[in-house]
Amino acid sequence: MPFYDFLCKGCGAVFEVRATIKEKEAGLKLACPECGGHEVRQRLSRVQMISGGTDFPPPGCGPNAGPGCCG
Repeated sequence: MPFYDFLCKGCGAVFEVRATIKEKEAGLKLACPECGGHEVRQRLSRVQMISGGTDFPPPGCGPNAGPGCCG
């Protein structure tokens, strides 16, 4: 489930909300956890990639790896 970062326009607090994409598309009714304000806007947040078991770079590849190691 994705996390979304928000900024409160009233007090400047930054907070995180966990919601499904479907919940977000339906419209989140948010209140700032610090001041209770409802004037919040979404901030661009980091992207977290979760590996599906594929190592990148491949094991053994590094500055001293031989030719053809990393494709």
